[in-house]
Amino acid sequence: MAWDLSVDLIQATVQLEQPLADGSRTVGTGFLIEDPTPDGRPRTILVTAAHVFDRMPSVSAKIGYRVQSKEGVWRYDPRTLKIRDGDHPLWVKHPSRDVAAIVVEAPPEFAKAAIPLAWLAQDDTFNKYSLGPGDEMMALGFPRGLSANTAGFPILRSGRVASYPLAPASVFPTFLMDFSVFPGNSGGPVFMAEGARRRPGSTESQEVQFVAGMLTQQVELSGERLEIGIVTHAKYIRETVAQLDKPSGPPLIQAAPAKSPSVAAAQDVVAVQAVAAPGFNR
Repeated sequence: MAWDLSVDLIQATVQLEQPLADGSRTVGTGFLIEDPTPDGRPRTILVTAAHVFDRMPSVSAKIGYRVQSKEGVWRYDPRTLKIRDGDHPLWVKHPSRDVAAIVVEAPPEFAKAAIPLAWLAQDDTFNKYSLGPGDEMMALGFPRGLSANTAGFPILRSGRVASYPLAPASVFPTFLMDFSVFPGNSGGPVFMAEGARRRPGSTESQEVQFVAGMLTQQVELSGERLEIGIVTHAKYIRETVAQLDKPSGPPLIQAAPAKSPSVAAAQDVVAVQAVAAPGFNR
């Protein structure tokens, strides 16, 4: 059966936001993954950049679900998501990368939009498809809190891989993408959906669709944005989701994400001024 990763990921991607005391709001992006519990019970998991939750001081945030009427019309239907129990975070955090995961109770019609964990790249995926610099990937998010329409769907953008080598992920846990990153993009999925990719030296083409990773930072040097995004490999999303099944339970890990000595840490989530204008800025 044919499938379109672009559409499936658009449906699985949500806006995360929390109002701040000064009337502004902190905004980020997340996406839903379907991963059953060890005993086989259905489970929906939200993954995002860990700093998105870290920079939300209150116990609850808003998650931007969308619902479709019987007539086929979509509408924005945000719900409250509890992210802390007092001072105790309810999410798990990767010990060295900027990735977080939390179990959510999504509305049944929206839980169906969660993508299978198997769609995330593994450590050998990039080599398997001979991916490298110049290959195009796509990213979903809510730059500066903007959505594609009043129904709250994410904005789809694209860029080219801008670093080498890409593997193994254990040695190169992040890679660069040549496209502009804005506050609100943090936590969004980066993926490849190519219908007829031909490997170098091959006469046959193949369909290539997988989630390559998560947008977690932008490159800045001396306060200047270089219009380069930093993507954390999907391997670390898988590892973060696996922490949910550890006996110790969520979340005990508070280690700061590792930083490359040649790349300045980026400010991905900022307070976006709340506006009441109709349209796409929520």
